[in-house]
Amino acid sequence: MHQYSQGKSHTQGHKGIPEGQFEEEHGRKGFYGPVSHLLKDKAPTRWTSIEGPLKPHLYDLVPCQYENGKWNRLLFNNDVVIYSQWNKKTDLSKGKTVLPALRNVDGETLYFVHTGSGKVLTEYGLLKFKVGSYVSIPKSLHHTIIFEEDTQFLIIESLVGMYREPDRGMVGRNAFYDLAALGKPNLEELYAYKKANNVESLEINIRRAGTVTKFTYDECVYDTVAWKGDYFPFTLHIDDMMPMMSHRVHLPPSTHTTFAANGFVVCTFLPRLIETDKDALKVPFYHQNIDYDEVLFYHAGNFFSRDNLHANMMTFHPAGMPHGPHPKAFAAAAANPKTFTDEVAVMIDTQRPLQVDPYIEKTEVNSYWQSWMKK
Repeated sequence: MHQYSQGKSHTQGHKGIPEGQFEEEHGRKGFYGPVSHLLKDKAPTRWTSIEGPLKPHLYDLVPCQYENGKWNRLLFNNDVVIYSQWNKKTDLSKGKTVLPALRNVDGETLYFVHTGSGKVLTEYGLLKFKVGSYVSIPKSLHHTIIFEEDTQFLIIESLVGMYREPDRGMVGRNAFYDLAALGKPNLEELYAYKKANNVESLEINIRRAGTVTKFTYDECVYDTVAWKGDYFPFTLHIDDMMPMMSHRVHLPPSTHTTFAANGFVVCTFLPRLIETDKDALKVPFYHQNIDYDEVLFYHAGNFFSRDNLHANMMTFHPAGMPHGPHPKAFAAAAANPKTFTDEVAVMIDTQRPLQVDPYIEKTEVNSYWQSWMKK
């Protein structure tokens, strides 16, 4: 298709929007495909009522009642399942400690550390994590997590394929994060930690097709003496990510893709400078992400595109509806211009529609869809 236009249009998306008008982006393939920018006199989120399930959702995970160690399903489809998990600090004060291992045969396990810190015992060596870490455990690799303080994970399980690096295109392999920044498992530290803390694992709990099978051994299951290859667990911390930016124009969310998988992507929004051109849109643009459902987990900071949000909240915007900043975001940006954002959030964009687990239905802020309406 060739680009075509009607009316008096601006020449660059997200920039030079006439005063009093609003830009709405229609994009395919999650900002990678064909795209158009429409200028309108009124915001596309000016609805007065919504009847039916296709509406924006906000969930507050703070008051959730957690059972220690349980994977609490939040949203899911055939490609990905999103969980929240709370874990009590591991007690290593009673001498010898025997802890079970977990092997997930159903898919790839990606932990995001919302709170807490600790160690992960794996067949490949010891991994360390802290607030803001991703911990990637490939399919069918058993591991034991030792929590050095109470810890909350957001867990993103890929059911149909491995996590991989995003396509970085013209900016090259080192953009966003350098592979040298990955935390690699260390065998020497594994054995030193096991000895110093008198820790071992004698059983493996295997998750497969909704069931758990327990394998028991008479010696510790972490007994690797050497390994080589490119299939191994790793960590990646938000401090080692360098968000791509343009000082002149707002870049699409796909710029911040951290991991790609079959049927979805995981993005990380990090503190960054705000665009400096006077005519640049300085808040996220209104858009219909036509081919993707969009989930945002708010980890930390000041979420400048909307108010009444706090850490440990999660929004869910299904494909087929326009969304974008709240009206107050424009007023706030004009009244108190910022030079940077200080928010950290994890986004999961899925090609297949997501279903909501009953576990979080009771945590929904039911008035959220009204928050774009004039008060």
